[in-house]
Amino acid sequence: MTGGALPGLRVLDLSRVLAGPLCAQMLADHGAEVVKVEAPSGDETRRWGPPFVDEAETTSAYYQGLNRNKANVVLDLRLEKDRETLYAMIARADVVVENFKAGTMRRWGLEYESRLAGDFPRLVYCRISGYGVDGPMGGRPGYDAVLQAYGGLMSVNGEPDGDPLRVGVPIVDITAAHQAFAGVLLALMERATSGRGQLVDITLSDAVVSLLHPHSAAYLASGAIPVRTGAAHPTVAPYQVFRCEGEQLLFVAAASDAQFAGLVDVLGHPHVAGDPRFARNRDRVVNRTALLELIEPLFLLRDADELGAALLARGVPAGPVNDVGAALSAAQVRHRQMVVADGAYRGVGVPIKLSRSGARPARAPAALGADTARILAEHGFDLG
Repeated sequence: MTGGALPGLRVLDLSRVLAGPLCAQMLADHGAEVVKVEAPSGDETRRWGPPFVDEAETTSAYYQGLNRNKANVVLDLRLEKDRETLYAMIARADVVVENFKAGTMRRWGLEYESRLAGDFPRLVYCRISGYGVDGPMGGRPGYDAVLQAYGGLMSVNGEPDGDPLRVGVPIVDITAAHQAFAGVLLALMERATSGRGQLVDITLSDAVVSLLHPHSAAYLASGAIPVRTGAAHPTVAPYQVFRCEGEQLLFVAAASDAQFAGLVDVLGHPHVAGDPRFARNRDRVVNRTALLELIEPLFLLRDADELGAALLARGVPAGPVNDVGAALSAAQVRHRQMVVADGAYRGVGVPIKLSRSGARPARAPAALGADTARILAEHGFDLG
């Protein structure tokens, strides 16, 4: 293990809140040298608590989950001298990640298209915005929940007879972060051939639309507006949560005819697989109500853990509906090192496992401005 696949890559993280910081953290996890630049007041997510991880309440758990393995520098970019410092830092960077409001970098004389691309032709510049910088919505601010609504995601999330629901995690921001991470790596790969950097243009609106499968495919093929189906799959049955003995919840995904046959066999009613109403998946989807009336009572007679184990043994995907604590404590999650620690710091591990390169050991997020003097001295600035 070398501690990451990106040693020597220099990344300047000018972003705040979620998508940009998470993208930069992912680059840092894989060995990049990441410097996060914050305003004197700090990234606003430092105050997004409780819970906080310090008695002074200067660092929230929210912030801590997105900013490990980074050096931290404070610059007041309202000041010309600090913008000159930033320019010098960009000159030494391979990658810049930013999510300022549209027009901010131009106002500071640091816009990629009009200045930085010409001054630093090898620079990979990742810009993350709500809707992009042009078009009918260009330049408007974007927040995860608003984009879940705008992009159609809320319309397909929730119970059929209930209101549209926000997904319980900031899935649009997280998706945009992963797309930014991939975009940066693609641009770096292309740079290795061309010798030139480029703009990586990521928007939350693009990210949410990219999440709509299979509803988007169904709409584009049929013109029918998808509807909410709760925990059930819109085009596969049975593929949903079932209540077991003692109100335990079990998710079962019988996505093939063979899996369905295994399911009803484990439930003690193998003949159901031969019922013409349920012979194929399309039949089970069309006759979903009749199917559930038949099998839901059978689940209520079984212990969820016992039934789940029996289904897995028959090749039928099934698993408990864990809360967050149970998920982060699960034996397989810990075995996969998806919880990491550095002293008092604990965070979610690195999901991309590379057999030779590994990942950098977790280092707790730095205090605001902890590395300002060192980093600026390395760039030739005299702070005396």
